[in-house]
Amino acid sequence: METAYMNSPLGITKIVGDENGVAVISVSDIGTNDVSLEIPEVLKEAVSQLEEYFDKKRTDFDFKLNPSGTDFQQKVWKSLLEIPYGKTISYMDQTKKLGDIKAIRAVASANGKNPLWIVVPCHRVIGTNGSLTGYAGGLSRKKWLLEHETPSTQQSLF
Repeated sequence: METAYMNSPLGITKIVGDENGVAVISVSDIGTNDVSLEIPEVLKEAVSQLEEYFDKKRTDFDFKLNPSGTDFQQKVWKSLLEIPYGKTISYMDQTKKLGDIKAIRAVASANGKNPLWIVVPCHRVIGTNGSLTGYAGGLSRKKWLLEHETPSTQQSLF
């Protein structure tokens, strides 16, 4: 596996992957001196597309993904890819689409274990009442991402 670190408006973004696809994208507050000077070839497209996303030049991603998770987690993460840019759904809506409303806690847990920050958009899942509920990257990042994806002609979502 290769690793690259890039600056983003929300912190240092870590990207891990190989020729089979990107397995992990995460964010942290580590210092900017940890940014990669050389990007491994297998990660260049992911870095480029993330930069375009932050520059508001991209609304979806098409590089190869290869996250590691259980079959259930993979199913939940795949459902996240169906949420359009600039839109949100509730955890209950996501659970209903997956076919078992009793699984809401399991769905929420799988969302929390999503290893592909931004690209698999778990930040677009909110509480039924519109609240910003749990987000592994922190609620301030979730709010920023949702506002970033909201057309500028609208008021802030929150």
